Amino acid sequence: MRTTNPNSPHIRGRWARIGSAAFGAAALVVAGLGTAAHASADTAATSHKVSAKAIAAQVAKAHVQYTRACGATPKKGYAACNALRVTGGTTAFMEKQAALKGIAPKTIKPNASSASPTGFGPSDIQSAYGLASAASSNGSGETVAIVDAYDDPNAEADLATYRSQYGLPACTSDSGCFSKVGQDGSSSNLPTADSGWAGEESLDLDMVSATCPNCNILLVEANSASDDDLGAAVNEAVALGAKFVSNSYGGAESASDTTYDSEYYNHPGVAITASAGDSAYGAEYPAASQYVTAVGGTALKTDSSSRGWTESVWHTSSTEGTGSGCSANDPKPSWQTDSGCSNRMIADVSAVADPATGVSVYDTYQASGWNTYGGTSASSPIIASVYALAGTPGSGDYPAQYPYAKAGTSALNDVTSGSNGSCSTSYFCTAGPGYDGPTGWGTPQGTSAFSAS
Repeated sequence: MRTTNPNSPHIRGRWARIGSAAFGAAALVVAGLGTAAHASADTAATSHKVSAKAIAAQVAKAHVQYTRACGATPKKGYAACNALRVTGGTTAFMEKQAALKGIAPKTIKPNASSASPTGFGPSDIQSAYGLASAASSNGSGETVAIVDAYDDPNAEADLATYRSQYGLPACTSDSGCFSKVGQDGSSSNLPTADSGWAGEESLDLDMVSATCPNCNILLVEANSASDDDLGAAVNEAVALGAKFVSNSYGGAESASDTTYDSEYYNHPGVAITASAGDSAYGAEYPAASQYVTAVGGTALKTDSSSRGWTESVWHTSSTEGTGSGCSANDPKPSWQTDSGCSNRMIADVSAVADPATGVSVYDTYQASGWNTYGGTSASSPIIASVYALAGTPGSGDYPAQYPYAKAGTSALNDVTSGSNGSCSTSYFCTAGPGYDGPTGWGTPQGTSAFSAS
């Protein structure tokens, strides 16, 4: 494995978000490293005929106030977590609960953790994606690996609190359900603790728990947020036997991506998922890898349909929303057949990611209890866990191809509304019937679209 220079352009950073400090702010501000090329806020606003005032009104209407949940901005060339915390107003979950009780929704105080969950929990995720039956009976013996950077000393204790809150079976190191190791596989030689990534790790662990309560969980902590360290952690997860590996990080593409593909992400027989990104329209890596399942993000809300839920593309502003697009470097896998992109197209599938319709997470190292998070950091571990519920992949398969075999069927919820930016080829950034970039073939409706059969 090669040694990389921290200042090399081949070490890409993850995206860190800084949200508006008040509802009246004109737009959300993004502070990130190595993010994919996107249209500027002014360009996007012009092409969509949306003024800064209108964007501010949209944010205010959503009753959500965002702040950065990832600590200090990291050094150039290193990554930061991309989870977003809902810190003020009401969430979709709170509005749903209030409607059921016939009362006005409560609000979250800005910049304060809540004493109880304020986002969607396991029953919501399982209901929205038709997983309740599978979640109760499947997953035993399967291991979902989570790859993150740096150590969260409170990971196991916080996971225990989350699972207890929702009545999920305990998952501890003593029982063998939960394991935490460094990128070399050692449980004692862990990387330096870092509060900036703790919320990310809690989000990932909680989403596996919510989606596949019977699964074992392996947390592999990379020594740093460089691509080589994170990639080494992916390899270690696979070496330790995980057949499902979630990666909630990414950054700008480079000419070296195909090399990274072969070194870190080419694992036949393993379902590897990667977040599509949170900077709105634009391709990012490793979601662009031909060997992974690229996971986009949606806004998830209850409705009166037979499903009981509705979804649209997650897009908060010109610089805030799910990623998508045509890769500049990675070749198109044989199972991907859209005609507008000759290379790898992002995404394949999607799940909830909008912080305004976010998920509850319990974290005491970065935060001080319950918060509501969003971002494709939520959707990636959800999809990895759906693969686990569906069963072990075929030994020579690249499981990203499985949803394509069920495209256009009831096994996937086709997301047909919303856009994540401005693009010259409509489906690259705009949802519609069938395949589109922001949501792929849609979201899970049961597990059959994620099964080798």
